Formats: sequence, C-alpha cells, structure tokens
Amino acid sequence: MDEDQETYKLAFTEPLGTNLAGIPVQGLDLPSPWVSYGRPYYESCAKHVRDTFNASRIYIIASRSLTRNTDKVDKLVNALGKDNVVGVRNGMTPHTLWSDILSITAECRDLETDCVVTIGAGSITDGAKLVVLCLANNITTLGELSHYAVGNPNPPSDIQEPTVPLVTIPTSLSGGEYFSLAGGTHDTTKQKHGFLHSGMGAKLVIIDPELCLTTPEYHWLSTGIRSVDHCVEALCSLEATPESDEGAETGLRLLVPSLLMCKRDRENIEARHKCQMAVIHAMGSVRVGVPMGGSHAIGHQLGPLGVPHGITSCIMMPAVMKYNIKHGTSNPEIAHRQSHVKSILWSDPEVSKTLAKAGLREETDDTGELLNAIIRALGLPRTLKELHIDKELIPELSKHALEDFWAPTNPVPLLKMEQVQEILEAVA
Repeated sequence: MDEDQETYKLAFTEPLGTNLAGIPVQGLDLPSPWVSYGRPYYESCAKHVRDTFNASRIYIIASRSLTRNTDKVDKLVNALGKDNVVGVRNGMTPHTLWSDILSITAECRDLETDCVVTIGAGSITDGAKLVVLCLANNITTLGELSHYAVGNPNPPSDIQEPTVPLVTIPTSLSGGEYFSLAGGTHDTTKQKHGFLHSGMGAKLVIIDPELCLTTPEYHWLSTGIRSVDHCVEALCSLEATPESDEGAETGLRLLVPSLLMCKRDRENIEARHKCQMAVIHAMGSVRVGVPMGGSHAIGHQLGPLGVPHGITSCIMMPAVMKYNIKHGTSNPEIAHRQSHVKSILWSDPEVSKTLAKAGLREETDDTGELLNAIIRALGLPRTLKELHIDKELIPELSKHALEDFWAPTNPVPLLKMEQVQEILEAVA
C-alpha cells in the first residue's frame, strides 16, 4: 500500500471542555491524539515509531486472544523489527489491576523502553496510559500510585508528564483510546480509581478495519452501542452546544447503519471503517465536556457486576430515554431533543428498514423503542435477566447510581433512589 494512502491528522481540533467525565481539567494539558488510517496497522505503526517518535526500544501490550488465535501480533513485531521489540506482554487482568500496571512498568523501566504500543481492546488501553505515567514519575508501589488517583487529598506537588509515547491500535469501538482519563483497580480494596494528569493518553491511534475482523461479533457490536450511547446522550443533553450536536449527529448517522451492515456481513470492511470513524465523533462530545446522563450513570454500577460497558448501554440507554420522556413533560426541550434523535434514525434507509421490520412507526414510537429495536436487531441483550442479574440487587444499584457524577446531569435529574429503581425495574 502506498504511503500517500495514509491519512494522518489530529483526532480533535475543538478546545477541551472545562471537565472530563465530571473531573475539572483547568490547568491540565491534554492534547488530542493523532489518528492514522488507510494503511495496514503494522506498516503505519512501524513508520510512526521510527519516523515520528524516533523510538527503537518498543514494548508491546497485546490482547491475549489476538496473540493466541491470530498472527496479528507477529506481523506487528516483524514490521517493527524483532531487534527493536524489547518486550511483549500478552493481556492484562480484567479491570486493570494496579499490580499488573506496576509489573509492566518495572519491565519497561528495566528494558529502557522508549515507546509503548497496545494492540487490542479493553483494559490494556487504560493500563498502558498508567504505565507511561508511572514511568515518568518513577512509581513502583501501590501506595505511591494511590497518590496520583483522582480525588486523592494529597497529590504529589510535582507530577511529571509522560515522555514515553503511547501508540494504540484498537480492535473495539468503545473509544477509550481517545480519552486521556485512565482507570485502574486497587488490588486490595478492589475499588476502581480514575487518573487524569497533563500529558496522559495516547499520542497516536492507528485504526485498521481489516484487523478488526478478528474481533468477536458480540464485542464489536456491543462496544459500538457504547459509542451510540455517547452520541445519543450528548444529543439529548440539556447542556449540549451546536458544535457538540453536530459531532454527535455525525457519529450517530455513521454508526447505527454501519453496525447493522456489520451484523449482516461481518466481512464488510467499509462498514467497519465507518464505525471506527464514528467513534471519534462520539468521543468528541465527551471530550468537550458535554455531560452524559442516566444511561452512563446507572451503567457504571453494572460494571463491577461483570457487565461490559457496551452491554450496560444496551440495557440502560433505551430505558433511560423512555424514563426521560415520561417524566420530562415540564421541559419541552427534552422531547424536542429526543425527536431529533428519532428523525436521524428514521432518515437512514438501512435503519428505517430495520425499524419497520420490527413493526415500529415513525409517528407513534418513541426513541426508546427505536433504540430497543436496533439493539435487538444486532442480537444484543436488553434486560438484566438476560445477564443473570437478580432483581434483589436493584436497591443497592440505585443507591450507588446516585453517587455518579452523571446522575444529576440526566435531562430529568436523578436525585432519588426511587427514580433509578423505576428505570432498573423496567429492564429487570
């Protein structure tokens, strides 16, 4: 493939918002990652590691399944040059345990790593963000790492920005590679903490739709719904801006029909590429600080029960849309914004065909019903029962959801347990 077929550009050009996922970012330098596409992932990675980052001691963190079941990691190593790859870690513990992060950091330090590359999805991306932070600040213990967590009352006074560049090659549609914020779980307390400091995040994201043919269908489609959730809650937010609306709408128009095409034909490379491009638009709304709503707030509580974020969106997003329409009649802007989402979905031939096949009508069915039909058409779950989550957990889930930073920014602010319980009971 010729070099001029590569597109290499900043993922985001809009200014960063005043907060990121509820965390104030004033005073932080969180530059946009660059994004590369149009060339095979291994060619692009080798080119930029060599020419952009001038690196020659690369440490790879790879998906276990990619390493075990495919030759994709071998192709990457060969393109980079075996003499330039100083280490390969196959997989990370789910939920990104701090001990894993510190173990990889120690290896990278001993090997004098000058570039970290991830290939895969999920926890390895967040883990790698923390590895380069630990390298820059010589963090070696759980106690030291705890001082850098968001909300720590005594953060270090002199936090160094990462100097080892992070290159990510994602194989899902969750979008974490475009996010500076990283999450990791303390081994002892089992509590997940966020980390956000200047310079954090990937320097380059390489997207390759052919590589993503290796991603299991369930994971590809469900993480796609996570990005749909970003678009929908951004469009429905009462704090949205014309600029955020434009980006979220672009993402939604690209993503939903492309996911349906991927379901019909998993070999459709063009549809996969459109899904990947849509994720950038979806993450743009979060990056500029548009608050999400109840789907994200309640979904965060399902994660510790072992429910992947993409699946939490499958369960919660339609239910929250229905709740907001039912209880938001005093504010016509809520219905207006949901109506706009409906019109976007019905306007696409691929989507409208799916909705009509499900027996829905544009004049009568609400946004929640449309999203429900789309998720069902993708073969994804819609109830807690399908995930074997007992109804007895609903009160506890409801209580914890109220503590989430996005509960009060739901179009109908979630301020009481009874509100969240009503939403959860609708999908029990």
